[in-house]
Amino acid sequence: MDNRLPAHLEVAAILRLAESLGGFGTVVEKGERDSGTILLVTMFRGQAARLYERMPQLDGTRAFVLVREQSTDNPAEFSEYLARRKRQDSDIWILEADIADPERFVASLPC
Repeated sequence: MDNRLPAHLEVAAILRLAESLGGFGTVVEKGERDSGTILLVTMFRGQAARLYERMPQLDGTRAFVLVREQSTDNPAEFSEYLARRKRQDSDIWILEADIADPERFVASLPC
């Protein structure tokens, strides 16, 4: 039995947490309301974008794992990757959080 929160509730919680910590969060792509995959792009002041995705862990939890970092040599590659993921899965959510200490923010998200 899957006891996960519906995606739209999880998205709302992530965005509110970002804002409560003094950051800004937004939905870049809206996915399937109940079970869409959630991708989280983090940055601080528009720099050093990183992409996190929830991945199943051996203990049964689903933690956000770093899957891609924006290259300073080719920043467009990061956007192209996100566009490709959206084409592959129309149910996907893409969130963006501009927040100080993005790694700590991601670590604070419940599994």
